[in-house]
Amino acid sequence: MNVLILGATSAIAHEAARCFARDGATLFLVARNSAKLETVACDLKVYGAKQVDTYVLDFTEYEKHQAMFEAALNALGSLDMLLIAHGVLSDQQRCELSVTETLNSLETNAISVIALLTLAANYFEQQHKGCIAVISSVAGDRGRPSNYVYGTAKAALNAFTQGLRARMAKCGVSVVTIKPGFVDTPMTAQQRKNPLYASARAVGLGTYRAMLRGADVVYLPWFWRLIMFVVCAIPERIFKHLSL
Repeated sequence: MNVLILGATSAIAHEAARCFARDGATLFLVARNSAKLETVACDLKVYGAKQVDTYVLDFTEYEKHQAMFEAALNALGSLDMLLIAHGVLSDQQRCELSVTETLNSLETNAISVIALLTLAANYFEQQHKGCIAVISSVAGDRGRPSNYVYGTAKAALNAFTQGLRARMAKCGVSVVTIKPGFVDTPMTAQQRKNPLYASARAVGLGTYRAMLRGADVVYLPWFWRLIMFVVCAIPERIFKHLSL
């Protein structure tokens, strides 16, 4: 199995990659931090990956996307699965005070992902098989005052992948939208934890399983589907007065 992972140094992507490595997969890892990337690559070789190649890229450098994709295909030969997992957790208060911060969040968490999806979709469409998976978030299900800039980016991804899924279904390609809730990762290290937090290992495993079965939309852990159903059902006249 040949797997391309973008944002491979994220905790969730790393755990999902370990699952693929145990299967003896051939992996191509892309991230912007070369030192972390090499550490992850070495770890995956220990876990049993048949081959691991790395590529350093800032995903907002759109003009370099095509070269990265071609390098992955040269290394892998063909592509069975793609996981896009890069992103940043926006500081809502800083975004509220700064147009630049807001646009940077939207660019990293939505626009750069959409650009990569557009490029990859054309390859998979011609191939008529494979799986594309994107790490989104439950934050995209409804705009909340505590993180609506980040949520806006994830909502854009949810809508984009929904449309892409309908397009790609006609040629036998699955598009999986992964919606984690709270996850205990370095990105959330400064946040106070509560019982709703899941481990990166659990979410990574769930991502791996969802990709193998070609799921559509997966909430991780599963109970977030119920939580967000309730959150989305609250009338706007009430919701706008809640501190969520």
